[in-house]
Amino acid sequence: MSANRNEPGSPDDKLPIRMLHDRVLVRQDAGEGERRSGGGILIPATAAVGKRLAWAEVVAVGQNVRTVEPGDRVLYDPEDRAEVEVRGTAYVLMRERDLHAVAADRFEGSEDSTGLYL
Repeated sequence: MSANRNEPGSPDDKLPIRMLHDRVLVRQDAGEGERRSGGGILIPATAAVGKRLAWAEVVAVGQNVRTVEPGDRVLYDPEDRAEVEVRGTAYVLMRERDLHAVAADRFEGSEDSTGLYL
């Protein structure tokens, strides 16, 4: 398995970068600006109440990363990030320990898994 562990055929499978140690490279979800509440009220991006975590997709991981893999959706703090641009696309670089959660989609249907709870 390569240290980059990218899925063949994905748009990021030819990234000219190899992640080291416990580093994770993620691509932010597009909807980081305005959002809608459960009741349908539009909340502008400037109306930040408290600390809000963000979702991103894992693009590449270092050889010492154990809990996530490329394609996973992860929850992280957008204030604790280092941004990098590779081939015109913005990514966020962080340590595995800075991730708060992994979306449970990958774990559903796995009978031997204990499951994840957010």
